[in-house]
Amino acid sequence: MTNNAVPASGDSHVPGVPDETRSKNEKKQKKQLPWLVETLLIVVAVLAVVGLVQNTIGRQYVIPSASMEPTLHGCQGCTGDRIFVEKVSYYGDKHPEPGDVVVFKGTDSWNGAYTSPRSDNPTIHKIQDALSYVSLTPPDENTLVKRVIATGGQTVSCQAGDPAVMVDGKPIDQSYIQNPPTYPVDESNGSEECGGPYFGPITVPEGNYWVMGDNRTNSLDSRYHMQDEYQGTIPEENIRGKVSFIFFPFTRIGGVDAIDIQG
Repeated sequence: MTNNAVPASGDSHVPGVPDETRSKNEKKQKKQLPWLVETLLIVVAVLAVVGLVQNTIGRQYVIPSASMEPTLHGCQGCTGDRIFVEKVSYYGDKHPEPGDVVVFKGTDSWNGAYTSPRSDNPTIHKIQDALSYVSLTPPDENTLVKRVIATGGQTVSCQAGDPAVMVDGKPIDQSYIQNPPTYPVDESNGSEECGGPYFGPITVPEGNYWVMGDNRTNSLDSRYHMQDEYQGTIPEENIRGKVSFIFFPFTRIGGVDAIDIQG
């Protein structure tokens, strides 16, 4: 006689599928995470990778001013160059060299006009600090970009009659600077060769760097901080990395070369 019985309600047995296989399938279904949780885990993983990269390899910065023209473009209200700044070049016993374009944290005398991007609310401030590690908010420090001109132990100056900025009595290569100058030079106390007023001589402290903008007449660089405790120089621990290349806008994509300015 044919058995036409229908399985009782709640009986999950499927004819032809072994109980063991069915049990494994049910366990897999139970282990699947909701799509929202999976998405959040992916986002967290991506942010963790971004944070690791930018704190060990390098990160992006935006050029806000014209102090490094024509090498780097920036101005108020325009599309400033977006640059990638890498840390790897200065790992181990490697240090910034004359001609390198570097990003650094300003010392106290450089920070007079700096305004923190952080909220006054302590909780939001901490959240912004955390987000800065993954480039979702800017770092809470006055980061600037200039070119290294002289290093620890070297003497830098520019006086009347000098053909260029002088390091240890020799003129440096200035083929990369803004020419003609953005602003006229008062020839009673400076020259175009000096990029403005005469200065020096200054002997750079060991472990520090004398930095200048390529747009010499439009750059508040080491020359304008000579009265501080570092004589206008930047300590090595303030160096955030070496400018490697411009990646935006697309019309300006390209490398930023270090120039052997001392020959």
